[in-house]
Amino acid sequence: MDRHELGAFLRSRRERLRPEDVGLPSGPRRRTPGLRREEAAVLAHISTEYYVRLEQGRAPKPSGEVLAGIADALRLTDTESDHLHLLAGTASTRARTHRRDVRPSILALLERLPQTAAFVMSASFEVLAWNNLAVALMGDFAQLSSEDRNLARQAFLESGATVSTPVDAADAAEFRHHVVMGLRAALARYPSDTSMTNLVDELHRGSPDFARLWKRHDVQPAAMLTKTFHHPAIGDVTVDCDTLTLTDRDQHLVLYSAPQGSPGAEALALLNVLGSDAGVM
Repeated sequence: MDRHELGAFLRSRRERLRPEDVGLPSGPRRRTPGLRREEAAVLAHISTEYYVRLEQGRAPKPSGEVLAGIADALRLTDTESDHLHLLAGTASTRARTHRRDVRPSILALLERLPQTAAFVMSASFEVLAWNNLAVALMGDFAQLSSEDRNLARQAFLESGATVSTPVDAADAAEFRHHVVMGLRAALARYPSDTSMTNLVDELHRGSPDFARLWKRHDVQPAAMLTKTFHHPAIGDVTVDCDTLTLTDRDQHLVLYSAPQGSPGAEALALLNVLGSDAGVM
């Protein structure tokens, strides 16, 4: 049970709700945002004292029934409810460290995907495997250290060696938010993984933007539907972005493709012909 993170998460979810969101009158002007603690406790069918102790990190481990009541009171999504149980220590966790070995069948699949730039990413956003079109679009990952292949570091920290990142400002901001949410959820799954904790600490120290987003305690990334990359040889390339979860190893298969006949598809086809010689690095 991570009492500090549990309390902070509960507080962040409570403060985002308005009284009218849960059927309560707004009443007089409030000094603080969101629901009051006593209102959350009433909705969760627990005592105010116990709820306050949970937020303060002083309460014993709550039961599954209590957590279910709190999740309902705070209108948590399924993903947020799962995160709540992880923080409270009532859900089964994975191994102590996240896996970086990619299944051989996935490695073979990468090379069989037509006109699709694809790569496999770990729970900590490290690129583990990729195909030739991903190299042509984003750069040669093989020339980078494992630290420099980490897309979380690429998103938040200055680095001498980089891969291509989304050129559109909205795309880039959305991706940074996506990274923070993914890392927060992953850290709850692997609280003893020093590589994970060290990465989060490094990003906290090196990026005020990361620290700001981390304080929001969001854990449910929205689907990223499109991205626009700037390629030095052929210009902007807009692609569809699809991410498939490889649940057995807690990894993600990221696919960049484009509808047939679109400018993005034509750009990917050209990159496929040019190969890694057209890479960005």
